[in-house]
Amino acid sequence: MLPARPGREQLPGGPEAEGTRFRVLANRVTRGSLVRGALCDTLPRCFWLDRPDRPTPHIPLVRNEATDLAIVGGGFTGLWAALLALEQNPGRDVVVLEAERIGEGASGRNGGFADPSLSHGLENGLRHFPDQIEALEELGAENFEQLIDTLRRHSIDAHYESTGKLEVATAPCWVDDLREHCEALERFGAQPTWLDREQIRGLIHSPTYEAGVLNRRNGGVIDPALLCFGLASAVTRLGGRIFEGTRTVAVSRDSDGVALHTPHARLRARRAVLATNAYRSPLRRIRLATIPVWDYVLVSEPLSGDQMAAIGWRGRYGVGDTANQFHYYRLTDDDRILWGGYEAVYHFGSDTSRRREQQPAVFAMLAEQFFETFPQLEGLRFTHQWGGPIATTTRFCMDAGMSLGGRVAWAGGYTGLGVAASRFGARTALDLLERPDAAHLALDLVRRRPIPWPPEPLRYLAVQLTRHELARADRNGGRRGAWLRVLDRLGLGFDS
Repeated sequence: MLPARPGREQLPGGPEAEGTRFRVLANRVTRGSLVRGALCDTLPRCFWLDRPDRPTPHIPLVRNEATDLAIVGGGFTGLWAALLALEQNPGRDVVVLEAERIGEGASGRNGGFADPSLSHGLENGLRHFPDQIEALEELGAENFEQLIDTLRRHSIDAHYESTGKLEVATAPCWVDDLREHCEALERFGAQPTWLDREQIRGLIHSPTYEAGVLNRRNGGVIDPALLCFGLASAVTRLGGRIFEGTRTVAVSRDSDGVALHTPHARLRARRAVLATNAYRSPLRRIRLATIPVWDYVLVSEPLSGDQMAAIGWRGRYGVGDTANQFHYYRLTDDDRILWGGYEAVYHFGSDTSRRREQQPAVFAMLAEQFFETFPQLEGLRFTHQWGGPIATTTRFCMDAGMSLGGRVAWAGGYTGLGVAASRFGARTALDLLERPDAAHLALDLVRRRPIPWPPEPLRYLAVQLTRHELARADRNGGRRGAWLRVLDRLGLGFDS
């Protein structure tokens, strides 16, 4: 049974309430019809990747090769690692091995929110790294500036819009939390704008909004697939080699380097970066640090001028709400609404198989919640629906480390905020291999690894209990039960 959202009507009891009961049931039938109509022609594929100009795949690795630096994974972290390595040392041989296609995983499937934070937001950074949060905030801003500069230098048109971020409270119980968030931003130099109920509803016309915080300095939105394609193009222009359709099944020591074993060939390398993130890593040590959490997304048809006027949203801000089970949404270049989040789903055994991409019940729930947020858009249809796995750690932010005697490094686990943080993760992995004296490697974010996830079946049971308790907290006005309070004290959690 799907958990009720705060404010969603509950069936009353008692014979005196039969009239109300009938009206509630009638409303549910009406909403069900509305949702079915909105989803009737939806394509079961990712909007960002469903484009005629998607680059032709690179050939797979079919014969034994050798290279200076091997990178496993053709998503953000792997592509950033390749590009940074080539810029730092022009002429070196760099090879990227991608199991499927460039951007096919979480990097090409996310909402495209480009957030400068390296710690999954200021509050999470304060919780886990209170003594180093200033340094992390500065590094995050520096990393973001360098990301934007890279786009300019390599003429990567990823449709970046410097919109900032709008966070909204959709129930009275979340207003105080949002106020505390606004005050924390002010303490660390941001200049957020507090919006009361009337002001936030004047900015974006939704009857669910109770308050909002607009942080214009908090990055913006981007086309994640175009970012992947642009990074890959820059890598090949600088001499890097990319092999797609090439799954790395094992990594082992090999003389003074490593050997990467694929189904049809072996790649020898002096050093390697593993950037598999949510997908199964060839090294068990990495698999203990992250789990794949599935997030699901809808994209609407383009809105007409009248529909855009009905919702306002002139600033085109990326939006997120503040509940435990939260939504994120934004406008695309052609004025579609991308709407995702709420349910973060973990499948037993860390399953990332394609059969998990389509979840009709989740899409129906997302559509219903969409029309609760924007009832004036009744009749709007969705064109795309998809899911994708996100790598999350028990502290919600990056894990990095080394293995095989310092010959292999990795970074991952950005928990849904990896568009920008992945560049920092790639830089960290390279520095672990080649610049061990780099100052940022002494930060706890890098030096201290997150508490590992337990093995199955405890992993699955713990995640399901946490999901249940998060939903219960949302229904109870944000009040956290005993299980969540224990996790809070331990600095652990589950998120997407």
